[in-house]
Amino acid sequence: MAYKRLGDMLIEAGYITQAQLEDALKVQKASGKRLGETLIDVGLIAERDIIDVLCLQLGIDFIDLSHTTLPVELTAIIPKALARRYTMVPVRATPDEVVIAMADPMNLIAQEEARAAARRRITPAISTRTAIDRAIMQLYGNEGAARAIEDMRSEASANAAEQIVGSDSRFTSTSLDSDDDSQSAPTIRLVNSIIERAAVERASDLHLEPREGDLQVRMRIDGLMRNVLTVPRDLQASVISRLKIMGGMNIAERRVPQDGRANVRIKNRDIDLRLSTLPTIHGESVVVRLLDKSATLQSAQALGLTGDNFEKYQKLLRSNNGVVLIAGPTGSGKSSTMYSMIRSLNTEQVKLITLEDPVEYNTDGVNQVQIDEKTGLTFASGLRSILRQDPDIVAVGEIRDGETAEIAMRAAITGHLVLSTIHTYDSVSSVSRLADIGVEPYLISAGLRGVISQRLVRKICSHCREEYEPTPEELALVGLTPHDGQHYYRGKGCPMCFHTGYRGRTAVFEVLVITSKLRQAISAGATQGELAQLALEEGFKTMREDCLALVHQGITTIEEAARTINTME
Repeated sequence: MAYKRLGDMLIEAGYITQAQLEDALKVQKASGKRLGETLIDVGLIAERDIIDVLCLQLGIDFIDLSHTTLPVELTAIIPKALARRYTMVPVRATPDEVVIAMADPMNLIAQEEARAAARRRITPAISTRTAIDRAIMQLYGNEGAARAIEDMRSEASANAAEQIVGSDSRFTSTSLDSDDDSQSAPTIRLVNSIIERAAVERASDLHLEPREGDLQVRMRIDGLMRNVLTVPRDLQASVISRLKIMGGMNIAERRVPQDGRANVRIKNRDIDLRLSTLPTIHGESVVVRLLDKSATLQSAQALGLTGDNFEKYQKLLRSNNGVVLIAGPTGSGKSSTMYSMIRSLNTEQVKLITLEDPVEYNTDGVNQVQIDEKTGLTFASGLRSILRQDPDIVAVGEIRDGETAEIAMRAAITGHLVLSTIHTYDSVSSVSRLADIGVEPYLISAGLRGVISQRLVRKICSHCREEYEPTPEELALVGLTPHDGQHYYRGKGCPMCFHTGYRGRTAVFEVLVITSKLRQAISAGATQGELAQLALEEGFKTMREDCLALVHQGITTIEEAARTINTME
């Protein structure tokens, strides 16, 4: 069947011009990607627009995979390798026909290969690339996990021990991109499928939690935990041991916490795994943090810094000495903000050294040092050594104790710009925290230039955003009252956001610049409440105000703002 070319269809529908198409074709020629992907990458059109045009022009159906149950029997019709190669997934089948959801239904080669594999007629449909990736992971991952669990149970425990122990128990780098891992040991296949699914789901953390009757596998996606899989109790030890081997940990030691690290490659992305074990009454709990080292570092504006906060941020960056702290709880995006600052400050005219645990992104032109407490290279000892390397700017991954904080403050006083993170409640409480861990008030007032405090909030899906009228009770959750002319938005849920109403996250900030009045108050030992009041008088904008501004701009919801604000109070 002959189809019109995609570019011609989009021009006919009025989505792009001939000139834009020609520019996109030049980019496509250099990248080697298909035209649809290129148009989306350069921002000329949204994926949903392409889907609408193809549905209309080709007369095919759109399939909402987030509301579609895929029977595990479909894995026998279309092989996993073929599904991944062409980003397509079988949706339903009869003895004569297979309906396949495709990211590119105009790919006739893919349809022909699917027909040869299934030995049936192929009926193409269309879905989003993200939804298909997730469906492939769920369909083939669930089938693979179930088969691996069954294989594990059928093997003797003596053999299982040999399967999980690799040839080297040190830091490992592994590719999980293999389309056919049927020759691998069942435990390895199961663990690989769990890690691969976490990467595809863009999870920040993977949790394996032993319970009385089984091992619960959960993932943290966009800040919230989701149940994924349950592993039978009798297979718990094998799964935990495999993860410990990947992280270079001691599998014989189950009574003390351990930390490890591994690297895997999934869908051409390098994923750094940081593993942590903790003994519980039902066995060892394992948490794996996933860091996509292939991710592009964002600019300050892309992170969410705007208006007055961005101006204050720029003022802090222009400081040629002093300590700038980034505050917030775990998972609030502090590392992304610090790397954005490092990238802005990294020029040929300065020497920039970092102390990190671990080094998350390799940055050209920056001297990056990996903390290793086993050899005595701690933040405090490393910072002392760094100051003998004639740096202009020093970035310390985290201030964990009074010794590190005091060295940082003294370094700032002697003419260095020091960046670091700290786990505190908000900007003002960071000052109190420094005093609590033993830093003298005169050092804090002399060395501290400012504190950037932040949280992450989920953004409303742009594809299903709708205006609505919140109830007085909803408004009261964030301290607002009904106001004529004010518009509020929420996501009603659609295939693009998997019916959550949210897609992606952004940060909310408060930037505290230490003014001369605040410096005097800190030196005099002012309380946290007194500092907060003085900061407000000096023009300080709280994170609560920044969060509510996102609500009024239609970027996030009242519900999400309430969740964020209430964690701060």
